[in-house]
Amino acid sequence: MDVLVCVKRVPTVGGAITLTADGQAVDTRMSGFTISPHEECAVEEAVRLVAAHGGSVTVVTLGPVEAEEQLRFCLSLGASHAILMETDGAEFGPVATAAALASVTPAGSSGLVLLGNEASDTGDYQVGIRLAHLLGRPVATGIKALAVSPDGASIEARREYRGMRGTFRLPLPAVVTVKEGINLPRYPSLPGRLRAKRAIIERVPVPFSPEGPRMRKLRVPAAAQHAATVLGRGPAAVPELVRVLGELGVLS
Repeated sequence: MDVLVCVKRVPTVGGAITLTADGQAVDTRMSGFTISPHEECAVEEAVRLVAAHGGSVTVVTLGPVEAEEQLRFCLSLGASHAILMETDGAEFGPVATAAALASVTPAGSSGLVLLGNEASDTGDYQVGIRLAHLLGRPVATGIKALAVSPDGASIEARREYRGMRGTFRLPLPAVVTVKEGINLPRYPSLPGRLRAKRAIIERVPVPFSPEGPRMRKLRVPAAAQHAATVLGRGPAAVPELVRVLGELGVLS
């Protein structure tokens, strides 16, 4: 089974989010970049499927030349090949992204295309479905478990939502978006890191393709305000404390 995994270079944000002066992007000067947790699980799932059924794992990303770092990380996890659809750094929308990914998906391939359920920065939830539509393939989204049929002609995909489980059987080739929790991604091994460092990444230049609605400006929501009221100091604060406890129903 040949598996194509689509990943995206996203900012690593572990604290307060700050924006660039023009409000067009997240300021990453003090952070860094990674891939979304859903996509890391997609890479892990692809590596496991190929280990069990044979084949190869190819990772592809649409982004600037710096995105090679994320592709090499995926290679260190066990992916076989990597393709960088090189852009000038402009943010592609979901329509253009799906079209670009469709152009590198092998025509007539009987394999599987895996994506994260959504990117952790934009959360569009669209690329997987749009890609499947362009390829004319069945699609299942939000998947938490995958299994290949004994004859290798189809896959069984399970989705969980609000305590309910749904199971889908899709003929191959197919497109599936997976959620974090489908597996526990491995850590890159030292041999894997060395192999990824030497690997040759295929580059495919992609011109920017504007589409429909365009982002005007990002805005960070106002943080919740937490205020504390000083009831008093020393024994003089006891009557006020008793009153507040009574209003809360703590005192009988």
